[in-house]
Amino acid sequence: MALRLEAVAFDVADATAVAAFWAGLLAREVLAEPGGALVPGEQKQVGLRFVTSDTVQVGPRRLHLHLTSSSLEHQQRTVETALRLGGRHLDVGQGPDATFVVLADPGGNELCVIEPGNTYLAGTGYLGEVTCDGSRDVGLFWRDALAWPLVLDEGEQTAVQSPLGGTKISWDSWGRERGAGSRQRFDLVTAHPATEAERLVALGATLLSDHAGRLAMADPDGNEFGLHTA
Repeated sequence: MALRLEAVAFDVADATAVAAFWAGLLAREVLAEPGGALVPGEQKQVGLRFVTSDTVQVGPRRLHLHLTSSSLEHQQRTVETALRLGGRHLDVGQGPDATFVVLADPGGNELCVIEPGNTYLAGTGYLGEVTCDGSRDVGLFWRDALAWPLVLDEGEQTAVQSPLGGTKISWDSWGRERGAGSRQRFDLVTAHPATEAERLVALGATLLSDHAGRLAMADPDGNEFGLHTA
């Protein structure tokens, strides 16, 4: 594939601590990087990158992660592991009867541990979904950008998934301000950044900067993403 989603990147106060949490929770390794750390994914599971930043988002997060469960016991083990690794319970108004569990990682990023039997996330793997705030247009943009099939298109809700299966990426228009400096973004890799950048601009992206072949771009909603050589 000409363009690959390497990771969802998060700006956090302490990249080492947050990366250690997610590596422990997902049973993955941590790769140290200048200014941060990468918890790599694979063909069917999205990678997570954490970048240490002095300025992090305040207020509601515009993106969070969904973990799947094979049983109630598995769901409880996931919650217990997350709490042991430094996570905490989070109240987002879900109510006492909610079948999913809302948590926050040590950096304050939201995650939901989804109940077993959820048909929408069936077969996605442990990291079942990356959920984003975005319009239908941006969901269609990423469908074309990544060449991933659209697996949900209902009103303002869209989702894409790799042709191989695995982690879904979804968007829902929650009415929040677009392009307001979200501290989460996509990091993409390609063998031909300049060529891919031209294609993405034709699809509706904006080129923001180019520093030695590492391009900063924005999707049609104004959300920034990075593009660099594989």
